[in-house]
Amino acid sequence: MKIFISQQSYEIDPLLFAINQGLVDFKTWEPKASGVLLFSDNPSGLIPKQCAIKIARYQTREDDPERDHLEFTETIEGCLYHQINKSVERIKEILSKISIWTAAGLGTVTYPQEAVWELLVNAVIHRDYSISDNILVSIYNDRVEIKSPGKLPGFVTVENIKDARFSRNKNIVRLINKYVPPPNRDMGEGVNTACQKMKDWQLKDPEFREDGNYFIALLPHTPLAEPDQLVLEFVRTNGTITNRQARELTGIRSENSVKNVFYRLRDSNKIERVPGLEGNKATWRLKL
Repeated sequence: MKIFISQQSYEIDPLLFAINQGLVDFKTWEPKASGVLLFSDNPSGLIPKQCAIKIARYQTREDDPERDHLEFTETIEGCLYHQINKSVERIKEILSKISIWTAAGLGTVTYPQEAVWELLVNAVIHRDYSISDNILVSIYNDRVEIKSPGKLPGFVTVENIKDARFSRNKNIVRLINKYVPPPNRDMGEGVNTACQKMKDWQLKDPEFREDGNYFIALLPHTPLAEPDQLVLEFVRTNGTITNRQARELTGIRSENSVKNVFYRLRDSNKIERVPGLEGNKATWRLKL
């Protein structure tokens, strides 16, 4: 708390600050949950609830991963401001080690950091802290999912999330915004920023849904460009393409759907099969 106060434009005793900001229960003189979450080095040790961020790395693109796909998990603890900063840096580090086929060839999977930041901040400051569970960030080969405890607050729905403004944790939202630099925007503004950044990077919009008593924000690594265009650009740059490469490139899960892309390009005399390569070794090249 002393570091936080030192960033402000006024000087005040930490205890007096906590009292004035409603972070202390006047009857028991114990810190409220919001005060512990904002300023304790280890909120999980003081609040009898799970309130950290758990990161899981899955080596798969499947919707329902098996246990064998789980590479590792780790938990980021600390005050909320540090949780956000440490988690975003760790997510960035993990993503930098994932390879994916792009139109330019084999490269590192990249997402706009602002999109990851905004959706993670929303999860931290708008989650339901009455539920004893950590925020779960699942990193797959083709997407990042952020699962936060609690349904959307107030009148916010999946349909109006870009326009609605509502805070479940008003004290947390108000005070964390006083950090330098402040991490948060209004919920709708943060979501809009994430969507715009994904579009700027030529990636499809984030997806949002509620699942039981949880809210999930998903960042897909799926290009906005049409599959036919992506495949043709890849072949022009790299010479040939396989079904697996095309699936990673386009975000299409089905082998048969990718075959249909190949067939359309073949029928328009743009690509052809490489002779002698059949079955799962089938490869396509530009029409000679």
